[in-house]
Amino acid sequence: MQDIFQSVIDDIHDKLESDNYGIDTYGCDLHHELCNMDYFIIGTYQAKQFLGEYVFDAIEMVKDYEQSNFGEVTTDLSEPERVVNMLTYIIGEYVLAESDHLQDKWDDRLTGDDLTKIAEDLECLSAAKLYREAA
Repeated sequence: MQDIFQSVIDDIHDKLESDNYGIDTYGCDLHHELCNMDYFIIGTYQAKQFLGEYVFDAIEMVKDYEQSNFGEVTTDLSEPERVVNMLTYIIGEYVLAESDHLQDKWDDRLTGDDLTKIAEDLECLSAAKLYREAA
């Protein structure tokens, strides 16, 4: 499961380092911009391959998150693509919570410098540590 966490960390970091991705977004909306505006994986086959042996861990994580936050499970857990994309949304929350700079800019519009600082906060993030904390 650490590989999945690392893939999400890498994806977020890559997006933060690309030109203008998230510029002028409020800090509180950055997670939505990075993890909910585009699919992480498209296609059932690719989603199954991505989840691999962790499919049941992923389903459990999605189920627990939705039950805790929404009071019910709304993701169709029989659809691998939906499970992956919700899982990456959830992991994205954990990842971005590690950025002190983002927390300081929560109510502000983000500049290119802000996004660079957020990316720097996440640069040395340990997928293993993040997974242990999330589990």
